[in-house]
Amino acid sequence: MSRGGDAKRKKLHFNKILSFSCIRKQNLKGDNEERGFSRVVFCNNPNHHESPKLNNYVRTTKYTFVTFLPKSLFEQFRRVANFYFLLVGCLSFTPLAPYTAVSAIIPLIVVVGASMIKEGIEDSRRKKQDIEVNNRKVKVHRGDGTFSHTQWRNLRVGDIVKVEKDNFFPADLFLLSSSYEDSICYVETMNLDGETNLKLKQAIEVTSSLHVNSSFKSFSASVKCEDPNANLYTFVGTMDFEEQQYSLTPQQLLLRGSKLRNTDYIYGTVIFTGHDTKIMQNSMSPPSKRSKVERKMDKIIYFLFAIVFLIAFVGSIIFGVETKEDLNNGKMKRWYLRPDDAKIFFDPKRSTIAATLHFFTFLMLCYYLIPISLYVSMEVVKVLQSTFINRDLQMYYEEADKPANARTSNLNEELGQVDTILSDKTGTLTCNSMEFLKCTIAGSAYGHGVADERDQVKYPKATKPSIKGFNFKDERILKGNWVNEPRSDVIQKFLQLLAICHTAIPEVDEETGSISFEAESPDEAAFVIAAREFGFEFYNRTQTNILLHEFNPVSGMKVDRSYNLLNILEFSSSRKRMSVIVRNEEGKLLLLCKGADSVMFERLSKNGREFEERTRNHINEYADAGLRTLVLAYRELEDKKYKEFNEEFIEAKNLVTADRDAVISAVIEKIEKDLILLGATAVEDKLQNGVPECIEKLAQAGIKIWVLTGDKMETAINIGYACSLLRQGMKHIVINLDMPEIIALERTENKDAIRKASKGSVVHQISEGKEQLTSSSGSPKSFSLIIDGKSLAYALEDDVKNMFLELAVGCASVICCRSSPKQKALVTRLVKIGTGKTTLAIGDGANDVGMLQEADIGVGISGAEGMQAIMSSDIAIAQFRFLERLLLVHGHWCYRRITSMICYFFYKNITFGFTLFLLEGHASFSGLAGYNDWYMSFYNIFFTSLPALTLGIFDQDVSARFCGEFPLLYQEGINNVLFSWRRILRWMLNGVCSAAIIFYFCIHAYGQQAFRKGGQTVGLDILGATMYTCVVWVVNFQMALSVNYFTLIQHFVIWGSILNWYFFLLLYGSLPPRLSTTAYKIFLETLAPTPSYWIVTLFTIISALIPYFSYKAIRSRFFPKYHETIQSILRQR
Repeated sequence: MSRGGDAKRKKLHFNKILSFSCIRKQNLKGDNEERGFSRVVFCNNPNHHESPKLNNYVRTTKYTFVTFLPKSLFEQFRRVANFYFLLVGCLSFTPLAPYTAVSAIIPLIVVVGASMIKEGIEDSRRKKQDIEVNNRKVKVHRGDGTFSHTQWRNLRVGDIVKVEKDNFFPADLFLLSSSYEDSICYVETMNLDGETNLKLKQAIEVTSSLHVNSSFKSFSASVKCEDPNANLYTFVGTMDFEEQQYSLTPQQLLLRGSKLRNTDYIYGTVIFTGHDTKIMQNSMSPPSKRSKVERKMDKIIYFLFAIVFLIAFVGSIIFGVETKEDLNNGKMKRWYLRPDDAKIFFDPKRSTIAATLHFFTFLMLCYYLIPISLYVSMEVVKVLQSTFINRDLQMYYEEADKPANARTSNLNEELGQVDTILSDKTGTLTCNSMEFLKCTIAGSAYGHGVADERDQVKYPKATKPSIKGFNFKDERILKGNWVNEPRSDVIQKFLQLLAICHTAIPEVDEETGSISFEAESPDEAAFVIAAREFGFEFYNRTQTNILLHEFNPVSGMKVDRSYNLLNILEFSSSRKRMSVIVRNEEGKLLLLCKGADSVMFERLSKNGREFEERTRNHINEYADAGLRTLVLAYRELEDKKYKEFNEEFIEAKNLVTADRDAVISAVIEKIEKDLILLGATAVEDKLQNGVPECIEKLAQAGIKIWVLTGDKMETAINIGYACSLLRQGMKHIVINLDMPEIIALERTENKDAIRKASKGSVVHQISEGKEQLTSSSGSPKSFSLIIDGKSLAYALEDDVKNMFLELAVGCASVICCRSSPKQKALVTRLVKIGTGKTTLAIGDGANDVGMLQEADIGVGISGAEGMQAIMSSDIAIAQFRFLERLLLVHGHWCYRRITSMICYFFYKNITFGFTLFLLEGHASFSGLAGYNDWYMSFYNIFFTSLPALTLGIFDQDVSARFCGEFPLLYQEGINNVLFSWRRILRWMLNGVCSAAIIFYFCIHAYGQQAFRKGGQTVGLDILGATMYTCVVWVVNFQMALSVNYFTLIQHFVIWGSILNWYFFLLLYGSLPPRLSTTAYKIFLETLAPTPSYWIVTLFTIISALIPYFSYKAIRSRFFPKYHETIQSILRQR
């Protein structure tokens, strides 16, 4: 077929309609907040004076050529540590510096430069992508009925464009027409929401005739719509065309980043360009999550800053006093400083100024206490840890070919500190693969599925059905036998409703002729499949009709029937129901509705409750068996009443205001009432493999687990038992509003009285629950809390939520039933802020996005509900059971590795820095640098950093197998045992102790005696090199003592770092004296030939390590930590 505009139009064998409404992005503020409605688009007239003057150029880079240097430098020096190092580097150019400026600046340049180069490389890649995207070509209307190519960046609001098959949409477009006769098109939205299934869009009827290029020569229309915003699944607008106004919906919006599929071409007008497009509005980085360890590390840095300033302050005071006393009545105390002929730095007459200047000298000298390479080292370690998570074969789901994916490496150690898990149920604990199992129609229960087996009452484990989505067994209504049932008329309406009330898409296999269904949810697909198996096959739909192959009870044959589709009243999480209004072939107007029992029974008419009691009983039985239920009802409408409703409905849809959705809901409320009950469905959603075992293991690790579900309380309790969340002997605290007095009040419709009584009841039940916890303190019996959605709404109010949280944290398990997406997010926020502990949220659907973003860690399950949860998560896994390994193994290891590495960094820097401080004290705080400049510069870069990196990457206290075998190991992370202030200060004290031993051993070992055969004594160069040698040996040996799990790599870097020091001495000492200064041939000619150098080094190393070794031996023997106990058990095996 030709792609030209005048080509013969393609016929469509079947039509499809798919709505995005049920998967709208959830947030806590509401979709319409902060959204205006002032955009006016003049179609085919981008030069109109009121049209937005915006081009379509897009820039995703963080920097430009001009801003890269200043902006990247600003980013680096926002870190207070880097800013301090910069300040010291600047001061090093002054006469105050105790070392050369180059030696101070080089390490900073290396660290900051490495980060800037990394940023630059990443940004250059984005720049190349931007150039490629902005220069893509698209056909645009030139005003005379002809289209020619132009670059994407040149498009303007109001332009008419023609996009051809398999091309991306260049901007957000309003669909005018397509190559199909009823102006539909197929769109792939993978770049937007990660979903691979095609979405269907359809133009409004009045523009569908614009199907050739020449049609646009005189085309003119104006669109008034919402301002640019980030909501992918909403669009509010109207179009004025030929003096008529038409409402616009997301069904007509084609988003930039989407691709045209299975459609030869479309015509559209540009609505939003460039950074106004929805994909760019969503490209903002999510709020940064920082781990508790990293935040605490910042506090340690500030603590070290305080120590540095305190040392500098005290040292400068002592120096000032000593300087003032240097010249007393002509007698010189420190004669070698020549105080009688001193410059300002040692002038006794200006001792105050000298002390002040010395303060800055000491700040520069003590800056080695702060580990300059710590931040860079942590970034490297975390990236490599994330790689281990991504490549773990035990978290690879082969069936779906999905590995684990750590989408951010910032939170690795946080995985080892999770105190509370908040989990969705459907698709997270269960498979989200629905099977139609039972139903109740006209008060009679049908279906003999496996849920009837008493030994499986915990949770049905259905055998695999021969038809996917249908596991129903009851000959009374199968194969057309329903016509023989007493209420066959009700059964017929029930099955018709299943076949009509949905938004599913029929897909026809051209080879076999069989029909499959693409539905918005697994539940909906199961209903349509069930209707087909009962004899009511949905096979086609147009914009205005739904077509069925329907079983005729009179003839016993299938006949074709058409239902005129008038309105779809869409499902939403707040409405918890959906309806369609149709006119059948007999001319009757019918409203067909299905929804949750919590909202359906209250909408029944007085004469529509004939089967209510029996239906409620059956629903409770299904819920007890762990099945998901929906209530089905209908009503007949009068033409007059429908006409009034439709006018109001169209008027509400044509609104372009912030309260549009609320007005539409209010209009729908008027029609969705006085329903006649038909029955209810029961579908089965099986548990994922390994869920009970995983939850049990997590509970043994001391992790509290909350389940936040939209299911009925009975269903949730049943599933709680099935997945080991609830256990036998556990006492339940149930909070709900099913008391007779509350139900009686609800019938009066007095909202104030209902609210007051309901809130009072919830507060009373919470108080009673807290009393139960208090009275049973010391008892081994554990408690579970189960609360429904209505009660939860009151429990989350400001004056009640703290009471609710106190009760909840005292329970071993918590189940929140009938929870809305907003409630899930609010509960997560309450737990995170209220407990101050690490929270992890896990879910698989768009309704879990708020919860995932609120939690400290968001884990997305790549399930059957699209990719919204994955794209909003920090870590993605394919199955819930992988959470056990993610937390108990990788989480435990990452927490231990990162915290041990940080402690070691502070230890090695304090060891090094305090030798300088002690030498200063020995030299009257004169600002003397005890080491060669380049010794100090390369300490953190070449001689001690690699062992710390390998500790953070490879160390293990126990193997992965024993992490799972001894889940209580995880408590070390929850209680933050390995990064408490006590442990941090112990490591710092260890550093001070090591520095003191090194300094005093060296200073007293050399003393005044001869160092060499010739009688020469030790100078500062020899003393400094010897002390530095001892420091390098001690901190690397300390690393060797700290490592639990040695690998060849660790051996290589530990011993290699020590050898590096000697190689450096040789190479640096071989340079001319002008460059090597005090290190000139110091090793070859002075240190190496002298036995005392090696003897002092040996005894100093042993002496410096004895305190730590003794402490560790005593603690491991008499006060072992849990991991040390396990290690001793394993050694005895």
